[in-house]
Amino acid sequence: MTPKTTAAASPDAKRRLYGRRRGRKLRAGRRALMDTKLPLLRVELPADGPVDPRNLFSPPIEEVWLDIGFGGGEHLAAQAASHPGIGFIGAEVFENGIAKLLAQIESQGLGNIRIFADDALLLLDCLAARTLGRVFILFPDPWPKERHKKRRIVSRETLDNLARAMRPGAELRLATDDDDYASWMAEQLGSHEGFETVDHGEGAWAARPLDWPSTRYEQKAVSGGPARFFLYRRMG
Repeated sequence: MTPKTTAAASPDAKRRLYGRRRGRKLRAGRRALMDTKLPLLRVELPADGPVDPRNLFSPPIEEVWLDIGFGGGEHLAAQAASHPGIGFIGAEVFENGIAKLLAQIESQGLGNIRIFADDALLLLDCLAARTLGRVFILFPDPWPKERHKKRRIVSRETLDNLARAMRPGAELRLATDDDDYASWMAEQLGSHEGFETVDHGEGAWAARPLDWPSTRYEQKAVSGGPARFFLYRRMG
């Protein structure tokens, strides 16, 4: 396993982050993973200059995929296990979710995952252009109140950053169980010149693709209504 590259975070790299960072107290085993394993896998922001995410992995990988807000890490771990030649970066601020992912990395012996334990937008600001081959934004917080919609991760700012960081032809996969957020996603992506819809059989609101593993969160979420799955491609 390759140790992290030590680099100080930029003093200007601050952004107001909404939502919880901690839940219930971690069990001793998972606290130990946070103390010992996370430092080896953590992605740090540089003081200046772009980050080429491919340099975070050794041996060399084919390309890098980013999972924004990976929750409990089930989807990320499954993708990493299925694609050992791909390097994965998971961005998540919730400590309990990070600990769950670390436990899966440990139990499955996954060596192709790195973790950014902060706001994904800070990472996107620093990534070198055209260095991401796929991005996942699955079941993000819908922030349903009208005054809170500005907090949604699927926004013009995020899509602009993704369009810069993703290579031409790279896939952007999204999912939500919130009808209003589904409409919001379709509107935001439909009006962005950097992305086009990929029809994977039934259109943008189709069922989950076969290579898209389910998670416990998804199963819990869809008990109140159907999930919506979106697939877009970076144009260029």
